[in-house]
Parts: sequence; structure tokens; C-alpha cells
Amino acid sequence: MLTEAVAAVGVDVSSRPNSGQDAPCKPADVDAATLPEVAPVGEVLPVVADPMRWRILTLLADAELCTTHLQDLLGAKQALVSHHLKALREAGLVLTAPCGRFTYYRLRPGALDGLRAEVGLLAAASRGVPARRAC
Repeated sequence: MLTEAVAAVGVDVSSRPNSGQDAPCKPADVDAATLPEVAPVGEVLPVVADPMRWRILTLLADAELCTTHLQDLLGAKQALVSHHLKALREAGLVLTAPCGRFTYYRLRPGALDGLRAEVGLLAAASRGVPARRAC
């Protein structure tokens, strides 16, 4: 579904800009031991609640993209995209990979697992009938 949305905009995300290098950049290996901590759920929720950041996350769920790709897909200025990417980086939700003069972004593996677990608990609790406390 996301692939079709990206293709509909007409942006080719299958290859990275080469920027004069002989070979295209390869995604960096992720060493979980060196990754910064993901922010607690209470701090992550406001970050992902922003509509532009949510759109960025949904795009990154389908492909590793550079700022230029995100600008085209979102129809937003570079400064705004960079501002939102910084917030996502600081929350530990995205990883970066430099490639020449470009920086590529992707979702951090497992970054949203804590949020999924907490929302799942609330969803499960909402299906039951809560006990009423006496006043």
C-alpha cells in the first residue's frame, strides 16, 4: 500500500542519488548495543502524534528515504522536513545513514514496540467492563 502511494507521487526511491561516487551507498549495519535508548512511551506519543511526523514514519516503514525524497513526497520545505526528522531522531525512532552529501533515514527496528504494547493494553482493557468504585 505504501509502495503504491510513493509510486503515485512519481518519486523513484529504488536508487539513491550517487553524488559522484563510483558505487551507490549501502545501508549501514545496525548494532543494537550502540543504539541510543528509545524515549519512554509518554515522550514518544507526542512525537508520533504530529501529523507530519506520522506521515514520515509511514513512508519510512516502506523504504529508506533521503530528505529530498521526503520533501517531494510530503510537499514540504526542506527546513520543515529536517525539523521533524530531528524530533524523530531524538526520540530514537529513526536511524540515519550518510551517503555522500545525502542522509538516508529509516525506521529503527523495534522502535515502536513499546508504544504498541502500551496501546495494546489500553485496547484490551477497553473491551471489558470496568469495576465501578464507590464514591
